[in-house]
Amino acid sequence: MVSKLDDFFRFNEMAMNLRAQRQQVLASNIANADTPNYKARDVNFADALKNALDNKATAMPPLELARTAATHVPGTAPENGPGSIGGSPLLYRTVTQGSVDGNTVDLDVERNEFVDNGLRYEAGVTAVNGQIKAMLNAIQPG
Repeated sequence: MVSKLDDFFRFNEMAMNLRAQRQQVLASNIANADTPNYKARDVNFADALKNALDNKATAMPPLELARTAATHVPGTAPENGPGSIGGSPLLYRTVTQGSVDGNTVDLDVERNEFVDNGLRYEAGVTAVNGQIKAMLNAIQPG
C-alpha cells in the first residue's frame, strides 16, 4: 500500500517539476522574442517524464567533474545538464515562419504552449490535492 502511494506521489512530483522547468524554457523563449539569432527551444514532455522516472528508478550516481589540478574545487555535474530537462534534451522548435534577424520565436506558438503547460501544471496540483483530501476523509472517523 505504501509503495503505491510512493509511486503516485513520485510520479506527480516528477511531472510537476518537469512542467515547472518547461515553463522556464517557454518563458525564456518569450523573453527572447526580439533577440537576433535566438532559437526557440522546447522539450518533449512525455519523453522527459519517462526518462526522469526511469533515471530515478535506476538511481545512477552523479557524474564526477574532471579536475586539471589538485587545487581545483571538486564537484559533480548537475543531474540534468544545461541542455536537458528530466534527462531529455532541449530541442530546437521547428521554424514555421522565418525572420530576417534569424530569430525562430513565434510568439503565438510560445504563448499557447506557455498557457497550456501552466494549465496542465494546475490540473496536476488539483489532482494531487483531491487525492490527499480523499485519503484524509478515508482515515478520519465520522
